[in-house]
Amino acid sequence: MTMASILTNEYYRNHPLPFADNLLENCVVVISGGGSGIGKAAAWQAARLGAKVAICARNSDRLLAVSNAINDAGFHCDHKNLDIRNREQVDDFLGGVFRRHGKVDILINSAGGQFAQNAADFSEKGWASVVETNLTGTFNMMQAAARRWLAEQVKGSIVNVTFSPHGLHQMAHSVAARCGVMGFSEAVAVEWAPNIKVNCVAPGTVASDHFTLEEKRLYSQTNPMLDTGAPWDLAAACLFIGGPLSPFITGQTLHINGGANLWGESWPLGKPAKLCSATAVWGDEGESAKDRYVAEKRFQR
Repeated sequence: MTMASILTNEYYRNHPLPFADNLLENCVVVISGGGSGIGKAAAWQAARLGAKVAICARNSDRLLAVSNAINDAGFHCDHKNLDIRNREQVDDFLGGVFRRHGKVDILINSAGGQFAQNAADFSEKGWASVVETNLTGTFNMMQAAARRWLAEQVKGSIVNVTFSPHGLHQMAHSVAARCGVMGFSEAVAVEWAPNIKVNCVAPGTVASDHFTLEEKRLYSQTNPMLDTGAPWDLAAACLFIGGPLSPFITGQTLHINGGANLWGESWPLGKPAKLCSATAVWGDEGESAKDRYVAEKRFQR
């Protein structure tokens, strides 16, 4: 069984809302990566909070399923299939949203992609694909929206979904790209102020659609809360920091990770034996192993 059998459109249609159901009334919210994961949860949540929602993604089948389900439930959701790495497609999509609705209030960049691999094995193509999607694609969406807001001298808000890089191994290409997004967000939060807010939400391990229940159990051991994040809660964080409840927050990264940025590690391809043995002194062997370690180090000194 996968989490996709739980995180259905029906689930998001009926799951309790975290805010008053008119919080985003008269707002227009654009969400990339809206066909799955955090983007899908954010689309449902924003629509149920009263917003007109426009979603985009590369997977047209998932995108259409989410959009149709939201509209069938009596809410509003437009959709467009696109590749955020293609600037012409991005400009066309956002231009269409502005023409239809007259404005965009919140942009949530949830689209991204990566694969687990040791950094020494990256190909040029694999590196470029991850960096162009997560960093350049996010930049394309941000700049396209910001240019419109700056030209019209109106308010806008950007939320970039990144992740907490501490303890995330065998994903160095995505770490580089996502840290680039966080750094860029801090820089333009100053350049584009005061009218445009720019913030990031950094999830830890999230029990998204592709997770099996066994993977959920495994990855719940990667943080001190001993759990995985829920897409619905991450969506709430995006709409909190990007929406009207936080008018004085900009240039920040909100970590929603069960404390993983303080303690924890993730090894999707398996932890190297040398590091397993290095940390075993704090593991199942108990105090005797710690005592031996301390004694050995004292003797060496």
